[in-house]
Amino acid sequence: MSRIGKLPIEVPAGVTVTIAEGNVMTVQGPKGTLARTFDSAMNIVQEGNQVLVTRPNDLKRNRSLHGLTRTLISNMVEGVTTGFNKVLEINGVGYRAQKQGKKLVLSLGYSHPVEMEDPEGISSVVEGNKITISGISKEHVGQFAAEIRFKRPPEPYKGKGIKYIDEVIRRKEGKTGKK
Repeated sequence: MSRIGKLPIEVPAGVTVTIAEGNVMTVQGPKGTLARTFDSAMNIVQEGNQVLVTRPNDLKRNRSLHGLTRTLISNMVEGVTTGFNKVLEINGVGYRAQKQGKKLVLSLGYSHPVEMEDPEGISSVVEGNKITISGISKEHVGQFAAEIRFKRPPEPYKGKGIKYIDEVIRRKEGKTGKK
């Protein structure tokens, strides 16, 4: 049995979970609504204020989907109650970020500023050299943060670029002179 998959998901007060035909699940909460279709092999049942995920048999595919399905549902419930956020940090001389309405404008040492539109349901806030991405979908928040980081990933010699706040950059030693 999956150690993660067998754990029940607690549904807090103020959150409604609806399981429709074909394993279409809708979670409504104070921050918004999320909907997702899960694999039809998984049995998703709501009992009181808990959601349980079970699998029909021990085929490798079903064992793989069991923990995944439970985690995705748990992330949906957490997203509509507290939400998710990622913090990026910009390091480098002349590297800066600013907001213009729903646009994030990044000056990253290129000949032109990089403009990125906030996707639907995602908001970004700039404070100094930190960019905070927040939203109710963990998947979309992580994807947008990764797209921003991809514009100028950190380099190992001086540490310049955009990195996650908790990311550790392995530094390399530069060239040494001829002896």
